[in-house]
Amino acid sequence: MQVSLETTSGLERRLTVGVPAEQVENEVENRLKQAARNVSIKGFRKGKVPMSVVKQRFGAGIRQEVVGDVISRSFYAAVQKENVKPAGQPSIQPKQLAAGKDLEYIATFEVYPSVALSDLSVFELTSFKAEVTEADVDNMIEVLRKHQATWSVVERAAADGDQVNINFVGTKDGVEFAGGKADNHNLVLGSKSMIPGFEESIAGLKAGEQKVISVIFPEDYQAEELKGAAAQFSITVNSVSEAQLPELKKEFFQKFGVEKGGEKQFRKEVKANMDRELANALKAKVKVQVMDALIASHTTEVPKALVANEIQVLRNQMLQRFGGQQQNFDAKSLLPDTMFQDEASRRVTLGLIVGEIVKSAKLKPDAKRVKAMIEEIASTYQEPKEVVEYYSSNQELMAGVESAVLEDQVVDHILSQAKVSEVETSYDEIIKANAQR
Repeated sequence: MQVSLETTSGLERRLTVGVPAEQVENEVENRLKQAARNVSIKGFRKGKVPMSVVKQRFGAGIRQEVVGDVISRSFYAAVQKENVKPAGQPSIQPKQLAAGKDLEYIATFEVYPSVALSDLSVFELTSFKAEVTEADVDNMIEVLRKHQATWSVVERAAADGDQVNINFVGTKDGVEFAGGKADNHNLVLGSKSMIPGFEESIAGLKAGEQKVISVIFPEDYQAEELKGAAAQFSITVNSVSEAQLPELKKEFFQKFGVEKGGEKQFRKEVKANMDRELANALKAKVKVQVMDALIASHTTEVPKALVANEIQVLRNQMLQRFGGQQQNFDAKSLLPDTMFQDEASRRVTLGLIVGEIVKSAKLKPDAKRVKAMIEEIASTYQEPKEVVEYYSSNQELMAGVESAVLEDQVVDHILSQAKVSEVETSYDEIIKANAQR
């Protein structure tokens, strides 16, 4: 096999490969013989079909299969010989495929860049310390009660926290605009689900009362024609209802899967969930800092093929999130590459840097941490043991957990070398910050 490698530009390489005709013809002949033993053709007994007939019927297809297999095997043998690591699939251009002549083709591909790691000891990072207090648990239980609230109509003025049923009509320069009108719309005052000034203007109104208000739409409002625009809304209050929170008793606890132990057990499980949420949020907050520091301190070329693959992953994730894969539309037109370009480039860059750290620090997934992560995932299900067994028997799921654990180990490795200061904070602050990312 003859191999010639050249650098065309940046990370792109052009590999010219020649495979002796004899190697190709021998494989074609062997496959034709195998086909002759197994094919059934009308007029001939199985295994007695003349080779001339087999060649006539199957020769072209078998040659095409052989050429494809030879190109695939020879390409990977060639890149090993030249000690290059392709990033993504190659583009193959045949030069010579004729029978009886040496097979020749050109493979064009990108290679992984070399990553020069920066000095991790100069990183200045912050770790955060927080715990779930009894007051935090009390607040969470109140939130859960509000989610299960029922509404009772009251004969008084609306106040913050009440649910009002309203009709409204919006106008801009005296003309109604699209999406600005609704009848019998339920709105919880204080939910901030409407534009600034809308909910506040309803407080103090009673059922049957009307009010015309003036508002300014936010500059980042989704409708282009309303961004920063002045408008008026005519609002009619149909009814005012106040929340009736459920009592802390068996029926309420059962809705959250707590069958025994009453309020004490319920509080225990709420706190356990909050502890888990807090631990994940703390870890995520530090991880974001670490990844931002890695991006800021490294400059590396990024293979276009890897970015293209990551763009497709991000697009598919968005489609799944909105059920779009069930729809018949052109996803690339609706969700163009430019929507995902920056995030995809960041992910690929981080992957290259993290991969180099794993290699240089000789890190491997810690079996105990892998086991602990699977058990943590399983703990959120009704049958944890079955979930653990399912993960343990599924190679793809295990690979995902091992990858996540390895990434955590990279973060720990960086923290062990960086300058880290600790800041005490609260559950609410950490959870709010995590939600805003």
